[in-house]
Amino acid sequence: MSFSLLPEVRVRSVSDLSPELLKGLGVDLLILDVDNTIAPYKTLTLEKAVIDWAERVKSAGIAIYIVSNNKGERPEVFASLLGIPYIKRAGKPSPRGVRQALRAAGVPPENAALAGDQIYTDTIAANLAGVHMLLVEPIKFTNPFLAIRYFFELPFRRERKNRSKK
Repeated sequence: MSFSLLPEVRVRSVSDLSPELLKGLGVDLLILDVDNTIAPYKTLTLEKAVIDWAERVKSAGIAIYIVSNNKGERPEVFASLLGIPYIKRAGKPSPRGVRQALRAAGVPPENAALAGDQIYTDTIAANLAGVHMLLVEPIKFTNPFLAIRYFFELPFRRERKNRSKK
């Protein structure tokens, strides 16, 4: 168990996480955050590009699981749209939800990755759970408090600026 604020890979959007990139990291299970990773806050729809991307990932033999801190209906709605399992109220940065997904999928940490948009929740949870961390740029800034939080994350985001594509 290690504590780090650095992601392993940084990409512009979740759609940039190609099956080839994931397979190159040895990923058999991709754990997805919801808010600002696969959909903007407060929406209950997914863009067609995200649905198509998820189908390509699943077709490559990579399982997908949603692990979200969200307490509402969004994780269930998106999991249903994508045909994947989910965990809500995950408690990130605690690795509890990530470990629960690993156990449910029967995948060891070294063969899993978490894709999320936040350093102080997603990256810490991934690194504590021992899975690859794939930092996705936030989709949309709507909350001034989150914008401030992202500002404080900039040094850690920039650290992986040139590692966006392996």
